[in-house]
Amino acid sequence: MNINELIAIVKKKLGENIVTENILVEDKTFLHKKHPGNEKNKFHLKIKIQSKELSKLNKIESNKKIYKILNVELKDNIHSLQILIN
Repeated sequence: MNINELIAIVKKKLGENIVTENILVEDKTFLHKKHPGNEKNKFHLKIKIQSKELSKLNKIESNKKIYKILNVELKDNIHSLQILIN
């Protein structure tokens, strides 16, 4: 899977499972290029979500919800995930 496919899947899954006003997904893989555990098909994503639904939850619960939605992608394609909720 390439990064553009992964970003599209992440946006789609989050948009279908969480009420959002805006979702921005950025590729930050370059931050891990020289790390010893870096794998070719694993990506670092930064997700900025504007969501009243998630804003009502505490940080741990909102992150758990996102991790549950992206469970498959986290196992197969995501090395690191940075989440910002507004």
